[in-house]
Amino acid sequence: MNEKEPIPAAVLAASVPPRTKPSLYPAPFAARVEGRIKRQLGEQFGLRNFGVNLTILQPGSISALHHAHARQDEFIYVLEGEMVLVTGETRTLLSPGMCAGFPAGGEAHHLENQGEAPAAYLEIGDRTAGDVCTYPDDDLLLTGTADGWTITHKDGTPY
Repeated sequence: MNEKEPIPAAVLAASVPPRTKPSLYPAPFAARVEGRIKRQLGEQFGLRNFGVNLTILQPGSISALHHAHARQDEFIYVLEGEMVLVTGETRTLLSPGMCAGFPAGGEAHHLENQGEAPAAYLEIGDRTAGDVCTYPDDDLLLTGTADGWTITHKDGTPY
């Protein structure tokens, strides 16, 4: 949102344009989240302490690579469709009205749309400084900085 534009009191969530950069992941990881559409609702209101996204998963898409945050909490609330929550070795079918939370330092997780119709959910996460996002199944490490995320291999070498 442009700093000079007034902050709206309310908006229709579906009218918020999708995020222009579909993923922060480097190739080849970015291809794995194709079919994920995020509308950054919190940005519309100038929220700085936490983010809110309306996320649509097309059939066959995933929310993110299997990951865990060291310092940031996450919460999701399913609006429509069905998706599978993967936490460790556990798979849980989620449907509208269900929610899930992921405390900082908790188990790795992601969502999968294994159905034939789009699925939508609200994604809420805090923006605690200095977060580290680990990916147990992939050679990827994200480290939070004042300017965003630094993306490296697990050994610290850049992509």
